Order: sequence, then C-alpha cells, then structure tokens
Amino acid sequence: MKQKIKRRVGIKWKLFGFLALFVAVVIALLWVFQTLLLDDFYEAIKRRELIETADAISAQIEQDPDELEMTVASYAVRHSICTIVYRVEKNRARVVANADVISGCLIHHIDSNQRGQYYDAALEAGGSYMEKIVLDALGGDAQGPADHLPPAGEGNAAGTVYIRLAESAAGDEYVIMLNASHAPVSATVMTLQVQLLVLSAVLLVIALLLALVISRHISRPIAEISRKAQQFAGGEYEMTFTGGGFREVDELAATLNYAAAEVAKSDRLQRELLANISHDLRTPLTMIRGYGEVMRDLPGENTPENVQVIIDEAARLSELVGDLLDLSRIRAGTRTLSPECFNLTEAVRGVMGRYGKLTERDGLAITFDAGEDVYVTADRTMLLQVIYNLINNAINYSGSEKRVTVRQTVEGETVRISVTDTGEGIPADQLPLIWDRYYKVDRVHRRAMVGTGLGLSIVKQILDAHRAYYGVDSCVGQGSTFWFALPRSVPGEKREAEL
Repeated sequence: MKQKIKRRVGIKWKLFGFLALFVAVVIALLWVFQTLLLDDFYEAIKRRELIETADAISAQIEQDPDELEMTVASYAVRHSICTIVYRVEKNRARVVANADVISGCLIHHIDSNQRGQYYDAALEAGGSYMEKIVLDALGGDAQGPADHLPPAGEGNAAGTVYIRLAESAAGDEYVIMLNASHAPVSATVMTLQVQLLVLSAVLLVIALLLALVISRHISRPIAEISRKAQQFAGGEYEMTFTGGGFREVDELAATLNYAAAEVAKSDRLQRELLANISHDLRTPLTMIRGYGEVMRDLPGENTPENVQVIIDEAARLSELVGDLLDLSRIRAGTRTLSPECFNLTEAVRGVMGRYGKLTERDGLAITFDAGEDVYVTADRTMLLQVIYNLINNAINYSGSEKRVTVRQTVEGETVRISVTDTGEGIPADQLPLIWDRYYKVDRVHRRAMVGTGLGLSIVKQILDAHRAYYGVDSCVGQGSTFWFALPRSVPGEKREAEL
C-alpha cells in the first residue's frame, strides 16, 4: 500500500518566503535608521564634531595660543561651526579668535549677560556645557540642555551651543564658545520614506524572481530524483539518477546510483541463489533415493557402507539447508565461537572420506597432501564447515580435469590449509567480489554438484571470527587456490582469550 505523503509547501514558495522575509527585515532596518532615528544620529554627529573641535582648540591653547586663529579657522570651515575664543583678563573677556561661518549664528548675537550665564553653567558642570536651542517658525525659542529639548520639527531651526573652559601653559584662562546649526531634516526624511517604499516594492519583485529562478534549478533535479526513487521503490532497479549542477544533488544522485546498483546486483544474485539451492538440494536427495532403491531391490546391497552413505548424505542435506541460517547468525553475531584444541589433520582426513562415493560416481580425483598431524585451537564445527565449503567450491569449478587437491603445510608456528582446483581460474578484477553472498564467478564452467552459493561468504565470516589469515590465488586458465592459516596449538592448550 502506497504511503500517503503530507503535501507541503514547495521549494519555490519557501525560497520566496525566506527572501521576502529577508527583504522585509532589511527595509525595516533602513526605515528605522534612516527615518525614525535620523534626527538622533544627525544630532549625535554634530555634538561629536563640537567636542572634537573644542578638544583641538584646547590642545592648541595649551601648546601655543599665538597660533589659535589658524586652528579655529580650519575646524570652523571643516565642520561648519561658528567659533569664538575669549581670554579672561581681570574679570573681562577679550576675543582672541573668531570664525563666523553660518548664517544666524547663535553665539555671535548674544549679549554679555547671556555669555556670563554660559560661563557660569560651564563652571557648574565641571568645565564644559552643551545646550540645544530650537527657534520655531513664529520666532519664539526654546532652550535647555541638549539631551532634554525636543528635536527640531518641520518649520523649525535648531542649533547646539557648546562651552568649554581651557587654560594655557602660562595659566591664562580661556572660554571656547562653539555653535553648530541643525538643518531641518523633515524633507530628507520624507524623501527617504518615498524611496524606501519604492525600494521595498522593487526588492519584493526581485525576491520573487530570484525564488523562481533558484527553485527551478534546485527543484527540477530533486523532483527528477524523487520520481526515479519512487520507481526504484517499486522494484525498477536498472536506472540511473542524474544530478543538477549542485554538489549536494550530485552527491545524492551518486549515492542513489550506488544503492541502485547494489540492490540490483543483490536482487539478481538472490534470484540466482534460489535456482542454485533448488538444484543443489537435489544432489543429496538423489543419492539418498538411489542408494535406498538399490538396497531395496538388490539382494546383498544392504551393507553398512551403503547405509552410511545415506546417513552422510542426509547429514549433508541438513547442512545445505542450514547454510542460510548459519550465514545470518554469523553476520548478526548470534553464533558464538566454542574453541577447542583438536587434530586439524585428522579432521580434514575425515572430511575427505565423505567424498569417496562422489569421486567414484563422477570420476573426481580429490587428494589430501599432509605431513605431520597438526593441532589447532578453534571452533571445530565451524572450521569443518570452512573446509567443506572450500572443497565444494573447488569441485564446482574443477573443470574438465575434475581434480581437486587439499594440501596442509606448516610454516613455523602456523599451519596453512589450501584447496586447489583445475578450473578456468578467476579474472583479477573479480577476485575482490568472490567473498560476497550469492556470488559465482562463471556459471558456464560450474559443475553445480554441491554448494549453495553461500559457501565463500560463510567461509569469510567464520575466518574473520577466528581472526585467521585467508585469501585466494588465481590465474585465468590455471585454476584457483583458496587458503587459510591458523596458529598451531599443543594438545590440551586453550586459546579462548585470543579468539
């Protein structure tokens, strides 16, 4: 049953939403900073310019009052600040520097009383005093400290007066009076508001177009991958996923292509496995039935040897059926090792005896070449399963010569068991794949007498669990040799900790 997927907003509209939100945030910030806070920023800049000018003039007074005129003129022109510098002499103030650079300057049109008030205010404030003055359109005025007066509105003129007391190196007292004019910014604010409205509309349109273009490039390859993924989920494994110019989409397509190839291979090999198992199970069943009929119909054939063949083939049939379960248990880690010290050489001889009747019937030549008896510590049942699977695999690929050689060699403290066939060999590019489940190199040269197609995978899992060395040596046209190596043991020795 196809699972219902909740319909969600598409990439195009999500991108448009994010871009529209970004545009809205930018416009809101511009609106706040360029309209609502424009007066505050403007006045803060003017106050900073007044303080910087007063600092420069004070520094000049301390260094060389005779060069004061040049400093005053320079800063007055640079910042459009009216400047008057007085030197206090016997309770009288004498102008020593003057710069009138703005029309309607406030400090150039005040009387001595008001100058005295500013001087007293600066003394009370610790040497400096700042005051904002607003003149309305009717000619009235409002005065007070700069931080407490309302901003200049439409039709108003405003300015800031700054008083700084300074002293020269000779001990003379100076009074610095500065005035900066505040031009009305209402017209500027109105202009910015109109521009921001137009800019908002333009940016929203651009955001929509960008969302359409970007989503088209992003959503098209994703939609194509999604469509093919649905077909893939329906069992169509032979397909190719394509990317879309973006690294993440290309990586997704590459991953899905790899997954599709692996699933397709697994599906193909599993179908082949079912056919192989169906065929392989017939061999022991046929032998059991054949020996049973011979024992029933021919007098004197009810021998212990024939009965043993039936028993052995029945056991082999059970082993074939259990291969799938064994592999699953080994891979899941639920089948644990039960190591014991046993005679490996004698165990291999016992395995070889099981193939006696098979060699007589099909003309196979299976030989075992060993010198001294060697003991190992391992799980006996699982290691015998390895030997059976390697021999069965060699029989399947023994070719026309029908010859299999099992060889035991001892190198120092290591014993090596190798199984060699006389088949067609394995191409070098396929050697890394032979340990996969269901994998068979070449069905043309396969005798299909024993084995389930899981043998080498089971061998790999068992030998990995024993931490054994193993591998395959093969050359096309010259057969293959599968081998594994284990440490030798002394009878009675336990090696459980190492396993």
